[in-house]
Amino acid sequence: MNDRTLSDPEVVRVEKGGRVLLRVINAAAATVFWLDSGEVPGRLVAVDGQPVQPLPGTRFGLAMGQRLDIELDLPAEGGAWPILALREGAHERTGLILATAGANVPVILGMADEAAPAFDIDLAQEAALRAVAPLTERVADASPMVMLSGQMQPYRWTINARVFEDRAPVTAISGQRVEIMFHNMSMMGHPMHLHGHHFQVVAINGRRFSGALRDTVYVPPMSMVTVALDAGEAAEWMLHCHHMPHLASGMMTTFAVSA
Repeated sequence: MNDRTLSDPEVVRVEKGGRVLLRVINAAAATVFWLDSGEVPGRLVAVDGQPVQPLPGTRFGLAMGQRLDIELDLPAEGGAWPILALREGAHERTGLILATAGANVPVILGMADEAAPAFDIDLAQEAALRAVAPLTERVADASPMVMLSGQMQPYRWTINARVFEDRAPVTAISGQRVEIMFHNMSMMGHPMHLHGHHFQVVAINGRRFSGALRDTVYVPPMSMVTVALDAGEAAEWMLHCHHMPHLASGMMTTFAVSA
C-alpha cells in the first residue's frame, strides 16, 4: 500500500474524533483485495469516482482498476487503527496505520492466520450499491451481449470468442442508450473496464435494479452483469478485462461509436 509493506507501513497522523476519507485504488495487475477498516466502521460513498448512497460496513471489496471512497469517523479517544488490504482467498495482506499523536503503533504481520474470503462471488456488494444521480429512465436502443471466455491451457482469454487482433467491435451511435450484457462463461472473474464512459449497473443475473455508476464492473465466473450507458463522443474506445494477463492474452476489444 503506497509502495510499502506491513514490515514498514505508512503511518498517517490523524486527530481524535476526526473524519478521514480513504480514496483507494486497486492498481494491482491481477489481485483482488478486501479493504478492511477493522475496529473503525466506514461508509462507502463513491465507486470509480461516482457518488453512491452511503453503504455502511468495515470490509469492502475492489477488483483491479476499481476505486473506492470510504469515510471513517475515528473514535474520540486516541489510538492507532490499521487499514488493511486483504488478498482475496489468501493469507497475504498489506496496509497502513491511522494513528493519533503519541499512540503505540502495532506490529502487524504480512500473513494473516486465516485466509480472506473469495471476492463477491454473488455480487452482494454490487447489488447493494445505488447511484446518487442515476441515469434517466430510457428504453435501450441497442443491447449487445459480450461473451467472456477463456482457459488456462493454452492461456487464452477472449471477448465474443475473439482476441484483440481479430476483434469485432461493439458498435453504437453517439447519443444512443446502450445496454451491454457481460456474460462470463469462464471459471475466473473479470473486472470489465470501458474507456471514455461511465455506465450504470442495471442487472445482475437478469435481476433488474438501479445500481451504481462506475467504469469498471466485476463479473464473477458463470455470471451475467448488465450495464447501461449513453454512447458518447464518436471514437473507438477500449473495452477490456482489467486482469492484465487476461487483457494481454486477448480479452480486449473496442466500443466503436460513430456520429
